[in-house]
Amino acid sequence: MRPGPPRGIRRWTPSPQLRAAHLALTFLTTLPLPHVYEVKEGDFTRASTYYPLAGYAVGGLVSLLLWLGLPLPGGVVAALAVGAWLAITGMLHFDGLVDSADALFAVKTPAQRLDILRDLHVGAFGLAVGVLALLTLWSLLAAPIPWYAPLVAAVCARTLLLLPMNLYPAARPGSLGARSREGRWGVALVLAAPTLLLPGAWIAWLAALAACLLVASFSARRLGGGLSGDIYGLIVVTAELAALCAFAWGRG
Repeated sequence: MRPGPPRGIRRWTPSPQLRAAHLALTFLTTLPLPHVYEVKEGDFTRASTYYPLAGYAVGGLVSLLLWLGLPLPGGVVAALAVGAWLAITGMLHFDGLVDSADALFAVKTPAQRLDILRDLHVGAFGLAVGVLALLTLWSLLAAPIPWYAPLVAAVCARTLLLLPMNLYPAARPGSLGARSREGRWGVALVLAAPTLLLPGAWIAWLAALAACLLVASFSARRLGGGLSGDIYGLIVVTAELAALCAFAWGRG
Protein backbone atom coordinates (compact mmCIF):
# COMPACT_ATOMS: atom_id res chain seq x y z
CA MET A 1 0.00 0.00 0.00
CA ARG A 2 1.40 3.39 -1.03
CA PRO A 3 1.96 5.64 1.99
CA GLY A 4 -0.01 8.88 2.02
CA PRO A 5 1.28 12.34 2.90
CA PRO A 6 2.39 12.94 6.49
CA ARG A 7 -0.39 13.64 8.95
CA GLY A 8 -1.41 17.26 8.93
CA ILE A 9 -0.09 17.85 5.39
CA ARG A 10 -2.62 17.91 2.56
CA ARG A 11 -1.65 16.64 -0.88
CA TRP A 12 -1.72 19.54 -3.35
CA THR A 13 -4.22 19.14 -6.17
CA PRO A 14 -4.06 21.63 -9.06
CA SER A 15 -7.23 23.50 -9.95
CA PRO A 16 -9.02 22.64 -13.21
CA GLN A 17 -7.79 25.87 -14.83
CA LEU A 18 -4.20 25.24 -13.80
CA ARG A 19 -4.48 21.71 -15.17
CA ALA A 20 -5.81 23.20 -18.41
CA ALA A 21 -2.93 25.66 -18.73
CA HIS A 22 -0.45 22.87 -18.04
CA LEU A 23 -2.11 20.66 -20.67
CA ALA A 24 -2.02 23.45 -23.27
CA LEU A 25 1.73 23.81 -22.80
CA THR A 26 2.52 20.08 -22.71
CA PHE A 27 0.31 19.35 -25.72
CA LEU A 28 1.38 22.21 -28.00
CA THR A 29 5.05 22.48 -27.01
CA THR A 30 7.99 20.29 -26.11
CA LEU A 31 8.78 22.24 -22.97
CA PRO A 32 10.18 19.83 -20.33
CA LEU A 33 7.15 20.07 -18.05
CA PRO A 34 6.24 17.07 -15.89
CA HIS A 35 3.13 15.08 -16.69
CA VAL A 36 1.87 14.81 -13.14
CA TYR A 37 -1.73 13.77 -13.78
CA GLU A 38 -3.85 11.99 -16.34
CA VAL A 39 -6.10 13.91 -18.70
CA LYS A 40 -9.73 13.94 -17.58
CA GLU A 41 -13.03 14.70 -19.28
CA GLY A 42 -13.24 18.37 -20.19
CA ASP A 43 -9.49 19.08 -19.84
CA PHE A 44 -8.98 19.59 -23.58
CA THR A 45 -11.92 21.98 -23.73
CA ARG A 46 -10.44 24.09 -20.95
CA ALA A 47 -6.92 23.75 -22.37
CA SER A 48 -7.89 25.47 -25.63
CA THR A 49 -8.49 28.62 -23.60
CA TYR A 50 -4.79 28.71 -22.75
CA TYR A 51 -3.40 28.10 -26.24
CA PRO A 52 -2.00 31.68 -26.27
CA LEU A 53 0.42 30.60 -23.51
CA ALA A 54 1.90 28.06 -25.92
CA GLY A 55 2.18 30.86 -28.46
CA TYR A 56 4.23 32.91 -26.02
CA ALA A 57 6.56 29.95 -25.46
CA VAL A 58 7.01 29.19 -29.16
CA GLY A 59 7.22 32.75 -30.41
CA GLY A 60 9.25 33.88 -27.43
CA LEU A 61 12.02 31.39 -28.16
CA VAL A 62 12.22 32.32 -31.84
CA SER A 63 12.03 36.05 -31.10
CA LEU A 64 14.84 35.66 -28.58
CA LEU A 65 17.08 34.23 -31.30
CA LEU A 66 16.35 37.21 -33.54
CA TRP A 67 16.79 39.69 -30.69
CA LEU A 68 20.19 38.31 -29.70
CA GLY A 69 21.69 39.45 -32.98
CA LEU A 70 24.05 36.51 -33.30
CA PRO A 71 27.28 37.27 -35.24
CA LEU A 72 26.23 35.00 -38.09
CA PRO A 73 24.90 35.55 -41.63
CA GLY A 74 21.20 36.39 -41.70
CA GLY A 75 20.35 33.18 -43.54
CA VAL A 76 22.05 31.08 -40.87
CA VAL A 77 20.20 32.86 -38.06
CA ALA A 78 16.95 32.34 -39.95
CA ALA A 79 17.73 28.63 -40.35
CA LEU A 80 18.40 28.34 -36.60
CA ALA A 81 15.12 30.12 -35.92
CA VAL A 82 13.23 27.71 -38.20
CA GLY A 83 14.84 24.79 -36.38
CA ALA A 84 13.89 26.25 -33.00
CA TRP A 85 10.32 26.79 -34.22
CA LEU A 86 10.02 23.17 -35.32
CA ALA A 87 11.75 21.82 -32.21
CA ILE A 88 9.64 23.60 -29.59
CA THR A 89 6.41 22.60 -31.34
CA GLY A 90 7.58 19.03 -31.86
CA MET A 91 6.61 19.57 -35.52
CA LEU A 92 3.01 19.09 -34.38
CA HIS A 93 1.55 21.81 -36.59
CA PHE A 94 3.96 21.15 -39.46
CA ASP A 95 2.87 17.50 -39.48
CA GLY A 96 -0.74 18.66 -39.66
CA LEU A 97 0.14 20.93 -42.58
CA VAL A 98 1.74 18.10 -44.55
CA ASP A 99 -1.03 15.58 -43.84
CA SER A 100 -3.71 18.16 -44.66
CA ALA A 101 -2.13 19.01 -48.01
CA ASP A 102 -2.16 15.37 -49.08
CA ALA A 103 -5.84 15.06 -48.17
CA LEU A 104 -7.26 18.40 -49.26
CA PHE A 105 -5.68 18.50 -52.72
CA ALA A 106 -6.48 14.89 -53.57
CA VAL A 107 -9.18 14.35 -56.20
CA LYS A 108 -11.26 12.20 -53.85
CA THR A 109 -14.55 12.25 -51.98
CA PRO A 110 -14.72 13.91 -48.56
CA ALA A 111 -14.83 10.49 -46.89
CA GLN A 112 -11.74 9.36 -48.78
CA ARG A 113 -9.92 12.57 -47.83
CA LEU A 114 -10.62 11.83 -44.17
CA ASP A 115 -9.07 8.40 -44.69
CA ILE A 116 -5.98 10.03 -46.24
CA LEU A 117 -5.62 12.17 -43.10
CA ARG A 118 -5.16 8.94 -41.14
CA ASP A 119 -2.40 7.73 -43.47
CA LEU A 120 1.08 8.12 -41.98
CA HIS A 121 2.79 8.30 -45.36
CA VAL A 122 3.69 11.60 -47.02
CA GLY A 123 2.58 12.15 -50.60
CA ALA A 124 3.58 14.58 -53.31
CA PHE A 125 1.15 17.29 -52.19
CA GLY A 126 2.35 17.11 -48.61
CA LEU A 127 6.02 17.17 -49.63
CA ALA A 128 5.56 20.16 -51.93
CA VAL A 129 3.50 22.19 -49.47
CA GLY A 130 5.83 21.33 -46.58
CA VAL A 131 8.93 22.46 -48.48
CA LEU A 132 7.18 25.62 -49.65
CA ALA A 133 6.08 26.45 -46.09
CA LEU A 134 9.60 25.99 -44.69
CA LEU A 135 11.16 28.07 -47.46
CA THR A 136 8.61 30.81 -46.86
CA LEU A 137 9.22 30.74 -43.11
CA TRP A 138 12.99 30.87 -43.60
CA SER A 139 12.70 33.76 -46.06
CA LEU A 140 10.48 35.76 -43.72
CA LEU A 141 12.75 35.21 -40.73
CA ALA A 142 15.73 36.29 -42.84
CA ALA A 143 13.88 39.43 -43.93
CA PRO A 144 14.14 42.71 -41.99
CA ILE A 145 11.14 42.08 -39.74
CA PRO A 146 10.88 43.22 -36.11
CA TRP A 147 12.50 40.79 -33.68
CA TYR A 148 9.16 40.35 -31.89
CA ALA A 149 7.27 39.36 -35.07
CA PRO A 150 7.46 35.59 -34.34
CA LEU A 151 6.01 36.22 -30.87
CA VAL A 152 2.99 38.05 -32.30
CA ALA A 153 2.56 35.46 -35.07
CA ALA A 154 2.66 32.47 -32.72
CA VAL A 155 0.29 33.99 -30.15
CA CYS A 156 -2.31 35.29 -32.58
CA ALA A 157 -2.35 32.04 -34.60
CA ARG A 158 -3.10 29.94 -31.51
CA THR A 159 -5.68 32.42 -30.24
CA LEU A 160 -7.52 32.70 -33.56
CA LEU A 161 -7.56 28.90 -33.79
CA LEU A 162 -10.46 28.95 -31.33
CA LEU A 163 -12.59 30.60 -34.01
CA PRO A 164 -12.74 27.67 -36.49
CA MET A 165 -12.79 25.25 -33.56
CA ASN A 166 -16.14 26.70 -32.56
CA LEU A 167 -17.50 27.60 -36.00
CA TYR A 168 -17.14 24.15 -37.54
CA PRO A 169 -18.03 20.70 -36.20
CA ALA A 170 -15.42 18.02 -35.69
CA ALA A 171 -14.81 15.94 -38.80
CA ARG A 172 -14.70 12.79 -36.68
CA PRO A 173 -16.36 12.09 -33.30
CA GLY A 174 -13.83 11.80 -30.49
CA SER A 175 -11.18 13.77 -32.38
CA LEU A 176 -9.23 16.70 -30.99
CA GLY A 177 -11.77 19.11 -32.47
CA ALA A 178 -14.61 17.38 -30.68
CA ARG A 179 -12.73 17.57 -27.36
CA SER A 180 -11.43 21.14 -27.70
CA ARG A 181 -14.54 23.08 -28.63
CA GLU A 182 -16.10 25.85 -26.58
CA GLY A 183 -12.89 27.37 -25.25
CA ARG A 184 -13.36 30.58 -23.28
CA TRP A 185 -12.67 33.33 -25.79
CA GLY A 186 -12.58 36.07 -23.18
CA VAL A 187 -9.69 34.55 -21.23
CA ALA A 188 -7.77 33.67 -24.41
CA LEU A 189 -8.08 37.23 -25.73
CA VAL A 190 -6.95 38.70 -22.42
CA LEU A 191 -3.89 36.46 -22.48
CA ALA A 192 -3.08 37.45 -26.06
CA ALA A 193 -3.92 41.16 -25.72
CA PRO A 194 -0.40 42.33 -24.75
CA THR A 195 0.86 41.45 -28.24
CA LEU A 196 -1.50 44.05 -29.70
CA LEU A 197 0.55 46.77 -28.01
CA LEU A 198 3.55 46.04 -30.25
CA PRO A 199 4.01 48.15 -33.40
CA GLY A 200 2.45 46.57 -36.48
CA ALA A 201 0.67 43.85 -34.50
CA TRP A 202 -2.84 44.92 -35.55
CA ILE A 203 -2.07 44.34 -39.23
CA ALA A 204 -0.47 41.00 -38.42
CA TRP A 205 -3.56 39.94 -36.46
CA LEU A 206 -5.86 40.91 -39.32
CA ALA A 207 -3.74 39.01 -41.84
CA ALA A 208 -3.73 35.95 -39.58
CA LEU A 209 -7.49 36.22 -39.11
CA ALA A 210 -8.10 36.33 -42.85
CA ALA A 211 -5.82 33.32 -43.42
CA CYS A 212 -7.46 31.41 -40.59
CA LEU A 213 -10.99 31.91 -41.93
CA LEU A 214 -10.08 31.22 -45.56
CA VAL A 215 -8.20 28.01 -44.80
CA ALA A 216 -10.92 26.79 -42.42
CA SER A 217 -13.65 27.45 -44.99
CA PHE A 218 -11.75 25.73 -47.80
CA SER A 219 -10.88 22.73 -45.61
CA ALA A 220 -14.43 22.30 -44.33
CA ARG A 221 -15.78 22.24 -47.88
CA ARG A 222 -13.22 19.61 -48.91
CA LEU A 223 -13.92 17.40 -45.87
CA GLY A 224 -17.69 17.49 -45.93
CA GLY A 225 -18.28 20.30 -43.47
CA GLY A 226 -16.04 19.50 -40.50
CA LEU A 227 -12.45 20.01 -39.40
CA SER A 228 -9.87 17.70 -37.83
CA GLY A 229 -6.76 18.05 -35.70
CA ASP A 230 -4.51 17.99 -38.77
CA ILE A 231 -6.47 20.87 -40.26
CA TYR A 232 -5.93 22.84 -37.05
CA GLY A 233 -2.19 22.38 -37.59
CA LEU A 234 -2.57 23.67 -41.15
CA ILE A 235 -4.50 26.69 -39.86
CA VAL A 236 -1.85 27.52 -37.25
CA VAL A 237 1.03 27.38 -39.74
CA THR A 238 -0.88 29.39 -42.35
CA ALA A 239 -1.90 32.05 -39.82
CA GLU A 240 1.69 32.34 -38.57
CA LEU A 241 3.02 32.82 -42.09
CA ALA A 242 0.32 35.38 -42.86
CA ALA A 243 1.20 37.37 -39.75
CA LEU A 244 4.92 37.32 -40.59
CA CYS A 245 4.12 38.38 -44.17
CA ALA A 246 2.22 41.36 -42.76
CA PHE A 247 5.29 42.41 -40.78
CA ALA A 248 7.51 41.97 -43.84
CA TRP A 249 5.08 44.00 -45.97
CA GLY A 250 5.05 46.74 -43.35
CA ARG A 251 8.84 46.97 -43.50
CA GLY A 252 8.93 46.83 -47.29
